[in-house]
Parts: sequence; C-alpha cells; structure tokens
Amino acid sequence: MTQNIYSEYGDKTIQEFVHLFNNGQLNLEPGFQRKSVWNISDRRKLIESIFQNYPVPSIFLYKQNHNGRLCYDVIDGKQRLESILMFQGLGRFRGQRYSVKARIDEHEGLAEWNWQRVTKRRHEHRFMGYKIQIVEVSGEFSDIVDLFVRINSTGKSLAGAEKRHARFYHSPFLKLAGRLAEGKKKYFEDNHILSKGQISRMKHVELTCELLASIHASGPINKKKALDGILAGQSFDQRSMQRCVKDFDHTLNLVKRVFPDLRTTRFSKVSDFYSLFLIVWAMDKANCILTDTKRNQQAQKLLSWLSDGVTVVRDQVKKAEGAKPDQRIFADYLLTVQGDTDSIANRKRRADILRQIVGGIFERKDDKRGFTAEQRSLIWHTEENQKCNKCGQSLTWNNFTVDHVKPHSRGGKTTLSNAALMCRSCNSIKGNR
Repeated sequence: MTQNIYSEYGDKTIQEFVHLFNNGQLNLEPGFQRKSVWNISDRRKLIESIFQNYPVPSIFLYKQNHNGRLCYDVIDGKQRLESILMFQGLGRFRGQRYSVKARIDEHEGLAEWNWQRVTKRRHEHRFMGYKIQIVEVSGEFSDIVDLFVRINSTGKSLAGAEKRHARFYHSPFLKLAGRLAEGKKKYFEDNHILSKGQISRMKHVELTCELLASIHASGPINKKKALDGILAGQSFDQRSMQRCVKDFDHTLNLVKRVFPDLRTTRFSKVSDFYSLFLIVWAMDKANCILTDTKRNQQAQKLLSWLSDGVTVVRDQVKKAEGAKPDQRIFADYLLTVQGDTDSIANRKRRADILRQIVGGIFERKDDKRGFTAEQRSLIWHTEENQKCNKCGQSLTWNNFTVDHVKPHSRGGKTTLSNAALMCRSCNSIKGNR
C-alpha cells in the first residue's frame, strides 16, 4: 500500500463513541464515504451480537487534529456506528429507532427490546460498556482514501460508482453531477431505470456523469476511461459543464415527452436507456422536431415493437431455436446487450439500430430561421391590407413583424407561402402555436 500511513491499535467502548458523536468529534460522512447500504436486518444482527457479547469487526478511524481538538473521520465502520446510534435514537438518528429480538434479561428469554426498554430494565451498561476494536490511522489524505477503497473491497464491496466517488469526491464535475442526479432520482426510479438499492449505491450519480461526459464527447464513450479522466480534471471547464447540464436537462425532458411509456419497454434498462438518451440528444442537435404528438406516439409504438421483438428473440435463443430471417434486426440488437454491453462498438451499433427504427419519423426544422430583408419587403408590398392577421391592427413599416403561419419549431418553412403580417404583440403571444 503506502509507507505514509501510520496505525495505532486499541479499543473504544460504545459509550466513548457516543461521547465523540455527541461532542461533534466523530464524522460519519467524510467526503469519500459512500451512502448507507445496510438494511434493517443487517442492523438488528449487529445489535443482537453486541448484547450476546460476540466480537464485531474493527472500526478504522482517520485521526486528525483540528485546532487542538482531536476528531475522527470514519474510514470503515460507518454502518456499524450508524446502527448503534439509530438503536439508541441519538441526534439526527432520533427518528430511525428500531427494536431487536434478543436474550437480554435471563428471566425473560428471547424478547423484543428497544432502547427505552433496555434503559428501563437497567441493562444499558451491557451495551454502553461493550468494547469495539479500533485502528486509528494518520497520514497523507490521498493514502487514506486509497485505504478506504481497499478496505471496502470485501463484505458489501464498493460499487464502481462508490469507488469513483471516494477517489474524486472533491471534483467539481462530480459534485455538480451529484446535485443533478439527486433531482432525477424519482424519474430513474419511477421508470425502473434504477432501483432504490442501486440509487443508494450512487448508480444514479454514475449514470448522470456518464451522460454528461457523452454529451461533452458528442457521442458514446468508454465509460471508465472517460469518467476517470474527467473526474481527475481533464478537459472539462466550468462553461462546458454548464452547457452539458443544460443539454442533459433538455434532453431528459424530450425523452419524457417522446417516450412517456418507457418503463413498459426494455429501454428502462440502464444500457438501453443510455443509448436512447443519446439518440434523442443527437436528433435534437440535428434540429429534428420532437414536439409533434402524433409522431411521438408513433415513435413510442416503434420503440415498444423493437423491445418486444428483442424479448421474443431472446426467448427463442434460450430454447436454442435461433432468430428467423424477418427477426434479423431484433437479433442484431440482442447481440449488443449481451457480454460487454458498454463497449463503444456495442453502443454505436445500438445507436445505429435505434436511428434506423425511429430516426426517420421526425421532421427537421428549416435551417433558415428568420425571413430576409428581401422577403420582408416582398411580403409587405404584396399585402393589400397591411394589417395584423391576428387582431386587425393597422401596421406601419416600422412596427410590423413577419410570422411563420406554421411555427418554425413545428417544421414551418421560412418561405413566402408560410408567412403572414402580424403586430409584435400578437406575434409574441402566439409563440409556437
């Protein structure tokens, strides 16, 4: 590992840990820590072990001196300490109390115990006096983070997203992506893109990072290489981050609008969703009109058709039947989600298939947005009644506008046949209607 970490071995009672916590000297959530992943069953087993006086694993603490005051960051043991504090209902864990079934009172046998009952029966000394082995470490901060990642490679091992968070938690990109991902948790969960368990292990942050990085790269990326590079501070300035965040929000809103029934298809799976998101982003950048209700309904039906077809072929393959000639596109797509689903080659192939299925549905906006001076002059002079086509107000050369009868955003062309005189007020109110 490293020669810059120094370790001291000893023990602390639960009473000592509680004192440190109440005194603000115990930091359960240093920046590199992951979120809590223990469930209530895990927590109860720990408390039962303590009351039975069984040994529990050591707790690793990063010892620091803050202005003459000794403080500890928890490197390993966060879940254990949280479970103890929750059982007692201390501090911010007051609302997370729980009970356990244990043999605490020899006269009662196995019974349900909460902290209130423990103290009422005067058994708290058995709990508060329990000693936990500790390892106090000090040294270079980067080495402490590396130690955290190494220690957490066993038990409920760190997911890739958690390791990345630990190593790069100081990264402005990761902090920004984290805030953005927190706001999208409900969408990811409601559409079955990510489960609660995956979100608790920061997969929503990883997915958001990956999509932001792909927008920045203008296409599919090698996830690990690209993310590690960006999080380490390569080629991603503040302006680029803000642009990518804006694109991310806009594209996600378009995905919601075009594919409202996403959760009923296989495109709620992370790998498939990644590809679909980037296709929608690319179509929007190509000035495709993604706001037409009828075309969106058709796109949703085609996506469901592709999803159902892939499922049928997958079941056939499981039965060693293989794909039929008219199922070739489903078989091709199935190959991209088997094995290394996140390779650039598979991602590009998925994108090609999706583009082939839904890409041709959507009209493109006219590249020419505004009417030229010549067109404006022609329209003005060919109108017999130079009045607003909306409210009838008389217009002058200095206050008229030329309106797209069919809005440009909905595929209207910037041509004389799609033009009408309008006052500024009515044109502003009309918007893209």
